[in-house]
Amino acid sequence: MEKIEIKETSRTPSVSFDPELGLFEIRGKSVPENSNSFYTPLLHYIEKYGGRPAERTVLSVKFEFFNTSSSNRIHALFKRFERISLADRDVLIRWYCEKGDDNMRDAGRDFKTILQVPFEIIEVDEL
Repeated sequence: MEKIEIKETSRTPSVSFDPELGLFEIRGKSVPENSNSFYTPLLHYIEKYGGRPAERTVLSVKFEFFNTSSSNRIHALFKRFERISLADRDVLIRWYCEKGDDNMRDAGRDFKTILQVPFEIIEVDEL
């Protein structure tokens, strides 16, 4: 599989998926006009990756902000990684948020609660 590199815009996050290394990152704001059109190709990509994942898969998520429609798509993305994990593969989701950003920390906690995949919440000084 080819790597995916998508540059951040004022409405969409940057995406860096390296399937060979098993390293995946999403960073920035997610408030696209149409969250389905942005996230659907990523969902298909992870679905395909799940057929032959790396020995270890790490998804790092560093959102400054996301809207409700993005939240639904982010959850769907996490569910794809959860499926890989439930297939007895080594998967970790790392949710980064800035110290003091209670909304993003709580969003991470909400996702962690509903998923069956190793999920770390990491508070940092700056994203």
